[in-house]
Amino acid sequence: MNETATLAAQQVELTHAIDTVWVALCAALIFQMEGGFALLEAGFVRSKNAISIIAKVMIDIMFGGVAFYLIGFGIAYGKSNGYWAFDTGIMEGDLGLGLTISNSLFWFIQMGFAVAAISIVSGGVAERMKMWSYAIYVAIFSAVLYPLAANWVWNPNGWLALRGFNDFAGSAAIHAMGGFAALAGAIVLGPRLGKYNEDGTANAIPGHNLTLSAVGAFILWFGWFGFNPGSTLGAVGKWDLIGSVAANTFLASAAGGIATMLYTFIRYKKVDITMVINGVLAGLVAITAGCNVVSPDSALLIGFIAGTIVDIAVVVVDKMKVDDPVGAVAVHGVNGFFGTIAVGLFSQKNGLFITGESAQFITQLIGVSVISVFSFATTYAIFMALKKTMGIRLSHKAESAGIDAVEFGVEAYTTFE
Repeated sequence: MNETATLAAQQVELTHAIDTVWVALCAALIFQMEGGFALLEAGFVRSKNAISIIAKVMIDIMFGGVAFYLIGFGIAYGKSNGYWAFDTGIMEGDLGLGLTISNSLFWFIQMGFAVAAISIVSGGVAERMKMWSYAIYVAIFSAVLYPLAANWVWNPNGWLALRGFNDFAGSAAIHAMGGFAALAGAIVLGPRLGKYNEDGTANAIPGHNLTLSAVGAFILWFGWFGFNPGSTLGAVGKWDLIGSVAANTFLASAAGGIATMLYTFIRYKKVDITMVINGVLAGLVAITAGCNVVSPDSALLIGFIAGTIVDIAVVVVDKMKVDDPVGAVAVHGVNGFFGTIAVGLFSQKNGLFITGESAQFITQLIGVSVISVFSFATTYAIFMALKKTMGIRLSHKAESAGIDAVEFGVEAYTTFE
């Protein structure tokens, strides 16, 4: 009897150890995605604003990470009434999620998700927003806004979780949340100087270094294999799920890039590599919600659709005179929305196109719609409040000179040898 108990205890300990190593590795990959955001966005803006983008992503990590520790984690994973919770710090005891890792490690991987969500916004408001106003918004977003969406989706008592909403790694709670926040922020800020002419036509403002952007995209692509497979929150007994999630993640991303290559070549007679980058990311965003429940063939189709949608969405956003320097709204907002409802269409368990059942599709549509509207409305209100108080937009003179020189007193590329 003692031998049996000892063996059982050893098996439990081994499970905890293996799951801890797996989740810690995935959490590190997710954290390193911030380097991808920084390089991607820096390359997509002008050289005079490259340092400001790096600074904003660092603000995402520092201000967002601390805010999520102090307040956000408790709102997301505390004892919920279905809509919110009130706890602080890293709670002790069972969170009701059946975790085989410590609450501290669970906090760390969830912090990576929170920071990823706010980093989407940094691209949409690039090249014209004041640093300290942005830092305040980051703190509010990470402490309250994102945690509320996480509570609804992933807290075991969240209203969407109880309804059966499937957002495995965050197409809605992270990407739609961040994308529609970026849309609101860009609208309130207004376009960059010289972006639109008096007749409403747009002027291209090309990024200064597509090599940087490509490297950033590869880092994000690599990190996504921690983002999605890491959402299993364990490895023992989940080897098959991890494999299917990883395969679906790659297939959708590759299909997204292929779709964008074809779309831009057919429409413009040339392949637009900036859009191919966004096509890959769009495929990744779209598969993030359903990578645990769709087949590989469906993953290919979801990615291909996402890679086409992102091209159309970029043009539509531009025609709305919403200046989004890196395509955050199209990549994350629009495809986060699409990817979430795609679960209701392609899920092998209850997808409308697979089984003929509509209940899951309706649940997915309700959930992502509420999250998107919530994100847009609250961000719009916060930006308006900041605008009327401390201000959010740099002066025309400062914007023309470049944020790096004005706010940081340093340039990304020095002429001194």
